[in-house]
Amino acid sequence: MEQIGTFGAHRTTIGDLQLFRDETDSTVAHMLASCAVVRMAKGRRIEDGSHARLYIVLSGQLEIAPDTHADDESGTSCINPGESAGEQAVLDDAANLAAMTATEDTELLVIEPELVWELIDRSHVLARNLLRLMSFRIRAANALLRRRQKLGEFYRQLSLNDPLTGLYNRAWLGDMLPKLVGRASQDKSPLSLIMIDLDNFKNFNDTHGHIAGDTALGVAAELIRNTLRPSDYAVRYGGEEMMAVLPNTSPEIAAMVAERLCLKLRAAIVFPDMRLPLPHLTGSFGIASLKPGDDEQALIAAADAALYRAKEAGRDRVCD
Repeated sequence: MEQIGTFGAHRTTIGDLQLFRDETDSTVAHMLASCAVVRMAKGRRIEDGSHARLYIVLSGQLEIAPDTHADDESGTSCINPGESAGEQAVLDDAANLAAMTATEDTELLVIEPELVWELIDRSHVLARNLLRLMSFRIRAANALLRRRQKLGEFYRQLSLNDPLTGLYNRAWLGDMLPKLVGRASQDKSPLSLIMIDLDNFKNFNDTHGHIAGDTALGVAAELIRNTLRPSDYAVRYGGEEMMAVLPNTSPEIAAMVAERLCLKLRAAIVFPDMRLPLPHLTGSFGIASLKPGDDEQALIAAADAALYRAKEAGRDRVCD
């Protein structure tokens, strides 16, 4: 930055500065008169080190990126003529960590922190304008934080869903099933699990191709999701294996749900285009219910063992 004069000799008046808007005390203007006015060439960055200062743009524009390590520019703001930057650093008596860069040739009024506090003591107008400005920036920062939180939650939800079927995935199961088991054990309420495996799915893929296999998985997933209650959970456990987690569900009700799923899957239409052959799609179902002292691993193991019995018995059936 190159000092080109002082504010008292500059063409800009105190009335042009937002922080001093409506200020009528001539002493305040006199206090600012000796403050340095500096010039920044386009693309130059303010290098403040550990020294906090208040900057007011007299001409040109500053771009401020609060977090220089951010992966995006959603926090970037522009400071136009009459607007200021660095207030927070001065008020906190801390280093200004914001990255401030001139987007065009820019002239700045530089006010040292000691003088800022003298001006606040002197001018109620400045104090009021500063409070209004800080309130606005806090609101803007909170709004940005909420947007980032929503975006983070969106990506978190994406990470817990299987992209092909839209069902929950193993990561979700590893996080939620222990909680559901713990809640059921604490409340002494029933919790059941249905393990589902599409029968002879490798042969299906070999016969009809992997694209048709993906379609079949999507059909099966939608069927399972639409059959369950809103309080139940459908999970893609891996490959052609899926799972239904049924809170507050007794073994008898879980068996009824599994039989209904078995019948619906048997009747499912994989190819809506009637010119194509309709492959036969069935599933094997293993049911398990939480027993006293069981954890989530024991529950999954019991459902998996029941699924194995269904396969051994000829597939396309339900076993517990």
